[in-house]
Amino acid sequence: MPYAPVLTTLAYVVRDGRVLMCHRIARDADEQYGKWNGLGGKLEQGEDAAAGIIRELAEEAGIVPTAMTLRGTLNWPGFSGPDGHVFGMVFLVTAFEGEPPQRNVEGDLAWIPLEDLMGLDMWEGDRYFLPLLFDDDPRPFHAVIPYADGRPAGATVTRL
Repeated sequence: MPYAPVLTTLAYVVRDGRVLMCHRIARDADEQYGKWNGLGGKLEQGEDAAAGIIRELAEEAGIVPTAMTLRGTLNWPGFSGPDGHVFGMVFLVTAFEGEPPQRNVEGDLAWIPLEDLMGLDMWEGDRYFLPLLFDDDPRPFHAVIPYADGRPAGATVTRL
């Protein structure tokens, strides 16, 4: 069977040493219920990664990025079960227009100090790539974080 992951985008918006995060508490049936996450979502047909994250940031936070960098890619085989694979492109947004609301359809939005980020209740696998997102290495990272039984089974990272 060919490998056919769902294509997603994910953005971490920073301002004044804080990161805009979403606490996913709006819908009980949400696969990510209770977790803190960056902003983003699935790519639409005919959409490139940059256009997809720009659309997602407008929908989820009412902002338009004016400075963003593709920091890396993430391959999550088995994230949503044995055949539920996800591939994501991760952006760092350092400037934007607009002001995010306090809440969106997914949950509450909050500016979290960067030093407090790892203390949030997030996907366990996020702890593998978040340090890479915010480090000083200008090279993009490319990570594989396989999931089994709802948990990451390690991670491999390549930087070129």
